[in-house]
Amino acid sequence: MALLLLRKPSLPLRWISPVALVLLWQLASSTGVLSPDKLASPVTVVESAGELIADGQLGEAFAVSLGRVFFGFLIGGVAGVALGLASGLSRWGETLLDPPVQMLRTLPHLGLIPLFILWFGIGEEPKLALVAAGVAFPLYLNLHAGIRQTDPGLVEAARVLGYSRVEQIVHVVLPSAVPQTLVGLRIALGTAWLSLIVGEQINADAGLGHLINNAREFLRTDVVVVGLVVYALLGLTTDALVRMLERRVLRWQAR
Repeated sequence: MALLLLRKPSLPLRWISPVALVLLWQLASSTGVLSPDKLASPVTVVESAGELIADGQLGEAFAVSLGRVFFGFLIGGVAGVALGLASGLSRWGETLLDPPVQMLRTLPHLGLIPLFILWFGIGEEPKLALVAAGVAFPLYLNLHAGIRQTDPGLVEAARVLGYSRVEQIVHVVLPSAVPQTLVGLRIALGTAWLSLIVGEQINADAGLGHLINNAREFLRTDVVVVGLVVYALLGLTTDALVRMLERRVLRWQAR
């Protein structure tokens, strides 16, 4: 009986509380407890989403925001992985690179917005830079930690078997760092979407942030909620994709 009580709830049961919250939200809106100026009802939000999809506004904004995250993630990912490899695989690399990276990591990257605007202006560049900064540090930290936590016994066994330094890295060190790196990838993707939400407030003329800003000007809380829901769904989708990758790559691990 105790084991049955400790079992993880099935997926349908996990939907009970979210559905209940939406129903309470709709009830509060229908009875006037929740003003439309403060928060539109779920029904209104769904209707607005349908209208935005039908006239193409949501699809266009979605494509622009997705492109910004893709290119920002690509830049930050390359930087984070390159720094992590250089610092994790080399004592000199760690000595020279890790201190400045750790110093920069302690700065709230969202606080760099004024500096990015001074450097890059108010076009696409500061948005991409903000996403890249949010991606680089989690990837660097987790890749560096994964490399440094490689079991010395495995490295020694590879050396005894005659593996060269490069072969030890390829066949022992890097595979050992994969689980930690995938954790960093999940964190980096979450931070990328958070960075985009803030970055698209910087004089954006397209994208989900632009859609939300325009809706705010006209007190369209329904459209604001639609934009936020799309952000959330994008974040959940990318996280789910990484978790699928994780299950395939780490299928050798005991569950």
